[in-house]
Amino acid sequence: MILSQFQTVGRDLFTKGLVSSHSGNLSIRLGERIFITRRGSRLGCLEEHDLIETGLSKNDRNTPLASVELAVHRAIYRETPALAIVHAHPPHAVALSLTETEIVPIDTDGQSIMEKVPVLGWGMKVKPGALGDEIAQALKQSRVVLVHGHGTFAIGQLMEEAHNYTTTLEESCQVICLLKSLRGEVASKRGVSKQ
Repeated sequence: MILSQFQTVGRDLFTKGLVSSHSGNLSIRLGERIFITRRGSRLGCLEEHDLIETGLSKNDRNTPLASVELAVHRAIYRETPALAIVHAHPPHAVALSLTETEIVPIDTDGQSIMEKVPVLGWGMKVKPGALGDEIAQALKQSRVVLVHGHGTFAIGQLMEEAHNYTTTLEESCQVICLLKSLRGEVASKRGVSKQ
């Protein structure tokens, strides 16, 4: 049952282009244990050996096999009531994270579930597994956050809920990018016609 949850969400993230072949990671918390995707696993075709069970606070023999983002997942679980985390690399959201300090959805669907999404890590070279405490603190206010030039972390009580925040943010970012493009095209046409 746990595997099928991971497979469904992982496959959807991959087919929607929100993760590449070996990027992103998923986890759930069960008490003091975490089930997290294996380091370098392919979310689009997860198998049983791709799920690593390890401690919430303590390392064990499985810990080295876990995703490089394990420290971030642990920090989020310690600081929030989340029971599931989705970390993805949605391209429109990542693109906007390079120019914006927060994302404010302008589409109805985005506005219905998120007021604004903070972009963390400005002025830093963010490595995988870094900013765990900052991400966890930001997720106390928002159910999804962006890391500058890196990707999203979304939380929920169920993996499907975290997945929903991830996909809705990406759709909102697509709308913002399209609108910016249209505004640029209109401005460009106005500039040409004035000459």
